[in-house]
Amino acid sequence: MAAAEHEEFAGGFDPAAVKRSAIRVLALLGVLLLIGLLTPGLGELRHRIGDAEPGWLVLAVLLEAASALSYVAMLKPIFLRDQSWWVAQRLGWSELAMGSIMPTSGVAGLALGAWIFNRVGANSRVIARRSIAFYTIKGSINFVAVAVVGIVMFCGVGPHFTPWLTIFPAICAIALIIAVSQIRRLGPGKKPPEDARRARQVLYSGRGELIKAVAETGAILKRGEPAVYLGTIGYWFWDNLVIWATFAAFGEHPAITVILMAYLIGQLGGLIPVPGGIGGVDGGLVGAYVVYGVAAGPAFIAVLTYRVILFWLPLLVGAVAFLSIQKRVKKIEEERAELEESSPTAEAASPVDAPLSHPPA
Repeated sequence: MAAAEHEEFAGGFDPAAVKRSAIRVLALLGVLLLIGLLTPGLGELRHRIGDAEPGWLVLAVLLEAASALSYVAMLKPIFLRDQSWWVAQRLGWSELAMGSIMPTSGVAGLALGAWIFNRVGANSRVIARRSIAFYTIKGSINFVAVAVVGIVMFCGVGPHFTPWLTIFPAICAIALIIAVSQIRRLGPGKKPPEDARRARQVLYSGRGELIKAVAETGAILKRGEPAVYLGTIGYWFWDNLVIWATFAAFGEHPAITVILMAYLIGQLGGLIPVPGGIGGVDGGLVGAYVVYGVAAGPAFIAVLTYRVILFWLPLLVGAVAFLSIQKRVKKIEEERAELEESSPTAEAASPVDAPLSHPPA
């Protein structure tokens, strides 16, 4: 009987592995249930969804998917240049899922990516610099758009608004772009003595890494890879059109200049680290559209619908992607451990460009 207990099932079936998988699935369903209960505005949306045109809602989901795919396209040449599109999809959607739960302007997603890279032996400093570069490139399109759209609106295109809502945001965006581009000119500064306080040493180190990250941003852009530029623009543009589609679903059609200008200003609410973006992004976007002349009721329901799509689509796809990439990372960790045991002096895998491939034999 004891021998039978240790006998393997036909085909390598492992009941313990099945049990672990079942527990993970149940845990995931439980998390999704809790998230569903906490998702902002689902009750209100259920009351109003009957007023929406289904075709526009389907279009909104497709546009959000296009935005997510653009994110993956931008991520691949920066972090996974030598990897397959499938690997980039798994990492990108995992980061977007994390961003849905904790919408801190994409920082939470990048932190998840850094954690995954760290597990497979990537150089943490390289990952940090590229993460800042990625964040800078991704965010820069918003400020460029505000500068362009603000100037266009100030020149009389679209609805008329005061200069405070047109040229002023444009000037602020241009000033910020110039300021970021000049960071590398600051230099690393004077190195503190070894006995200096830790806060001073951290500040010096952080300043140096920030300068290197800005230089990394310039180097990435100078490579002129189409995927970086198209992915950056697409990630921003398609996401803007999701709001345009949700407004249209409820019979509202704000000017495209209003959609674009209010988008960035409203997204500042996403800097508030609230799970699901409850209150932060929602209130910021609704308030921005009201300031730009959209009635509060239509703005609320359109933004709420946008947030539900933005929340659930990356979360559902990203949950599956994360489970898949977790298996790959675990396998790499096991292979690295075997490699270190057999050859302690062997070098680690490439720092970033091949972080999810097999370690060298």
